[in-house]
Parts: sequence; C-alpha cells; structure tokens
Amino acid sequence: MNSSVLGYVFHPYNPPNIVLEGYVPNSIQVHVLIASFATAALTVFVLTSVLARRVRPDISNGDLWIAMWFMLCGCIHLFFEGYFAFNNASMPTLTHLFGQLWKEYALSDRRYLTRDSFVVCMETVTAVCWGPLSFIVGWCILKDSPLRYPLQSIVSLGQLYGDVLYYATFFFDESVFGAVYCRPENYYFWAYFVMMNGFWIVIPMGLVIQSVVETTKVFRYLNDRQKISSKKNA
Repeated sequence: MNSSVLGYVFHPYNPPNIVLEGYVPNSIQVHVLIASFATAALTVFVLTSVLARRVRPDISNGDLWIAMWFMLCGCIHLFFEGYFAFNNASMPTLTHLFGQLWKEYALSDRRYLTRDSFVVCMETVTAVCWGPLSFIVGWCILKDSPLRYPLQSIVSLGQLYGDVLYYATFFFDESVFGAVYCRPENYYFWAYFVMMNGFWIVIPMGLVIQSVVETTKVFRYLNDRQKISSKKNA
C-alpha cells in the first residue's frame, strides 16, 4: 500500500514508524523475483560450464563447481551489490528488477533501505574488490593457473570476514540497542537473512581451508626437495 497520512508513507518494513522517503512498493510478484534471480544464477553456471569445457577439457568436477561459484560471485558482487552501492541513497524509490529484488530482501534487513553506514561501506568494498577478483579467480581455475590458490584465499577470506561482520552488527544492534531490522515472520529471517547469507560463510570457509592445504603441500614438497639437495651436496 502506498497511501500516506500527514506525509508518512506506509511500508511493510520493521519498525513500521521508520521513514522511507519516496517509498514505492514492488510491482513484481515475489515468486517472479525469486525465479528471475534463480534463472540468472543458472545461466551463469551453464555459461561457465560451457567455457570450462573449451578452455580446460580435463577440468575436474570439483574445480568446475568452484569456478562456477566464483563466476556467480563475480556477477552478484559486481552487478547486483554494485547496483545497491551506486543507488544506496534512493533504494526505497527504485522499481528496476534489481531495485525490487533488494526491497524484497530488505524485508529481512531494512538497513538496505535506510542507508546504514556499515551496509553501504561493506557492499561497496564487496562490489569494487571481490567482484572483479572473483572473475579473476574463476578464470585462474579454468586456466589451471598457479595464481588460483593465493587469490582464492584472499577473496574467500574477504567474503567470510564481511559476512561475519554483517551478521555480527545485525545481532549486536538487536541485543544491545534493541534495533529491529527484520519482519516478525520466521520466513524472512531464516530463508532470506540466515540461509542466503550462509552460503558466504560455509563455502568461503571451505575454500580457505582448501587453499591452505594445497599451499602447505607445495611448501612441504619444496622443503623436502631442498633437504634432499642439501644432503647430496654435503
């Protein structure tokens, strides 16, 4: 509903008394928004898979999935989160597909509509740094480049750090200051806030561990080679 009383615009976000100047309700149905996002993600996966089979025909299934993950991250970080970072001052008014997707997600965290300083800065860093680097990591995996694991560590650790802070500030503000960011329905909290962001906790953590293991193997091999060489020269 977009009616108003004494200049106040009604909206579905918590708390109801926050002012969202110029708020325009979504016109696209929720299932269409979710289907659009899922279709875009599936398209990225398919295109990455096709590219991988041409660039590196012998790529393992594990590396293929990781490459698809980073290509998807690149698209989400650079384009979707970049859209928010660029338009953060006018999010309540936007009616583009990305704008309506953000307003739907904001039902679980209305900071995206109130120009919260942490969210704006975090999303800007994510878009500018982790977006392009995610594409580079994905390409390094497809090319089997030795840069893959160092860059994978950097990007994954950055994603993990940002997501931990995102969760932490949400719960800190809620417990210490009594802030209310999410609607009361469990669906928005568990499906949007917890699950959707949880991917950037679980997967980056696994990729950091993988990078550490693979890097350790290389240095152990080099150390063993040096020891053998030293014994031969002794």
